[in-house]
Amino acid sequence: MGNAYLEGNYAPVGRELTVTDLPVTGRIPEHLDGRYVRNGPNPISEVDPENYHWFMGDGMVHGVRIRDGRAEWYRNRWVRTSKQKAAAGQPAGRRRERTGIELYGANTNVIGHAGRVLALVEGGMSCHELDGELGTVGPYGFEGTMTSGYTAHPKLDPATGELHAVTHYFGRGDRVRYSVIGTDGRARRIVDIAAPGMPMMHDFALTEKHVVLYDLPVTFDARQAARITVPRPLRYPTALLLSALVGRVKVPHPIAAMVGARMRANENLPFSWNPRHPARVGVMPREGGADDVRWFEVEPCYVFHTLNAYDHGDTVVVDVVRHPRMFVTDLRGPNEGAPTLDRWTIDLSAGKVTESRLDDRPQEFPRVDDRVVSRPHRFGYAMGAVTGAIPTDAVLKYDFVSGAFTKVELGGGKQAGEFVFVPNGSGAAEDEGVLMGFVYDAATQRSDLLLLDAGTLETVATIALPARVPHGFHGNWLPAGS
Repeated sequence: MGNAYLEGNYAPVGRELTVTDLPVTGRIPEHLDGRYVRNGPNPISEVDPENYHWFMGDGMVHGVRIRDGRAEWYRNRWVRTSKQKAAAGQPAGRRRERTGIELYGANTNVIGHAGRVLALVEGGMSCHELDGELGTVGPYGFEGTMTSGYTAHPKLDPATGELHAVTHYFGRGDRVRYSVIGTDGRARRIVDIAAPGMPMMHDFALTEKHVVLYDLPVTFDARQAARITVPRPLRYPTALLLSALVGRVKVPHPIAAMVGARMRANENLPFSWNPRHPARVGVMPREGGADDVRWFEVEPCYVFHTLNAYDHGDTVVVDVVRHPRMFVTDLRGPNEGAPTLDRWTIDLSAGKVTESRLDDRPQEFPRVDDRVVSRPHRFGYAMGAVTGAIPTDAVLKYDFVSGAFTKVELGGGKQAGEFVFVPNGSGAAEDEGVLMGFVYDAATQRSDLLLLDAGTLETVATIALPARVPHGFHGNWLPAGS
């Protein structure tokens, strides 16, 4: 049986490359000095197409080093678990911390924080530290202060430099964890919040005053978890026991821990659409506790990614890419209808949410200038999409003040990925800079790193890569010395 997430540009690449002095068309701005890095699934060994879920593939980070108007190198490196490093004959690195399940190399995001480069993933899995050339240093637990995994979508407060996150992990039972990592790389604040039903909280929103949680109808699926972790004769009783635990466990349970320990990379995802689970968003003051969370009902949907959020008087404004549902008929990837750009306006005084459609053009991977995260934003950018998993050749731009919309189409046979905004300098205006992202060309079976003028969406430079970068998830610009 075929699997669309192992075919075309989803198919993994089989080699790690280092190529220097990349060809450039156009001109790379001279002030750019750093690395563009992006993460995504890339199974390191043979997989079973019938069981493979796109989200569960071994991680591979792709990076381009830019300096003095040149593209100095391209590297792609697997994010290797301790077992994979040993199997490859690589040194184990530093002493392992308690960091969560080291099921596969983190495959979802890559960021810089507190002087380290971190490959991130969610669901109680370990994040991994990388070195400057994208090699895996080892699992990382924020100096021992986050021992049960992290998330793929932390938010960096541009004023304080602190990293905020919401982490879900089925082994913790009916709790999700809000954490704040300081500029020293250590957790200074942890709050466990009740979340009955074990929902998959892939992302969240942050404002200057509040944390916004998404409790939506994709929840832990005991039947799938049993199918991928225990022999066939034990699947039914294990599923029954896991179902009984869902929503009732207050602390990590040995059965849930056993299932987590037996999960494997490149298998199915133990979450699916649950129409019985209420859809709601929770709002908690940043310095509040679990008892301070207020919950508000929304129409059933799923959200993988937040564009941004901010406070406006007695309301909290949250802009998201909204999927009508998720993991109902396609249990291998996010392919359940066209995702749209929506706004939730949460009225804290009236106790209700107003839902509005900002744009019905299908899209994913929304971004803003990172300097306005949690503050009011004027501009936003996104990748054109058919569904959550299938990109088009378009890059989209929104001006939320003037209402202007701009789209650039890159040409037939090309497929865009996430584009990241990089300002021209610390004093540059919100839209004054470049957008960076990988673009796949089906005609050449190769990818480029494309730089667009953020103001006009005109091409500034095209950096030709020596190979294909499979469709993946998130990346960032890491300035030199950060």
